[in-house]
Amino acid sequence: MESNFLKEAEENARVQSWSERTQFEKGDSMREGQGSRMSDYTHVHVKQNNLQELKEIWAQWDDNMKQDFYQSYGDITYMLDVKVEKSLIRALAQRWNAAYSCFTVGEVDLTPTVEEYTALFRCPQFQEDKVYTKIPNDKSFTKKLMSLTGATKQWVQGQIEKKGDSFCISWRCLRNLIRVESKQKKKMCMFALGIYGLVIFPKVLGYIEAVVLDIVE
Repeated sequence: MESNFLKEAEENARVQSWSERTQFEKGDSMREGQGSRMSDYTHVHVKQNNLQELKEIWAQWDDNMKQDFYQSYGDITYMLDVKVEKSLIRALAQRWNAAYSCFTVGEVDLTPTVEEYTALFRCPQFQEDKVYTKIPNDKSFTKKLMSLTGATKQWVQGQIEKKGDSFCISWRCLRNLIRVESKQKKKMCMFALGIYGLVIFPKVLGYIEAVVLDIVE
């Protein structure tokens, strides 16, 4: 155990040294034209996706299928029952630093890490040293959706919508595919995409953003 502890300590020191050296060489990561400044006042209007259909789909699965889902995607279904604390969201928004895309409290910058998401959701797929070395996938959103859903290119292209600066697919379309899909693996994969897109990383109400697909794929 002591050997493992020393190994982790050495690795942490190596990462810190690399981070400091990179910061010194490349300078500040702030984008040109931006400034680091906390808002004097922040108004937050909290909205949530309706998760009832996700809960109904989960309730229809038997114990064996649920266990298979846990083994593949961790405990993300527990997020369906988490109550959002609006006062906490307002407090966090007050400390959001848009220049660095993180929360700044005093002189400390806070942002969720891959390790923290892994611990929170207990995701077995995100193993040590693997999440950082994943080969970039240059497939288009269309091809990724075709691979995930098994649908035709023409059908998929007809479902992709532009919402603001994001390409998305509606939860309604994904829900219908889940209900008629006969293959368990594809059904679970699309269900996981629904949770990640509507609950964990929502951007547009009722839609799953394209970038979320990379997590599930």
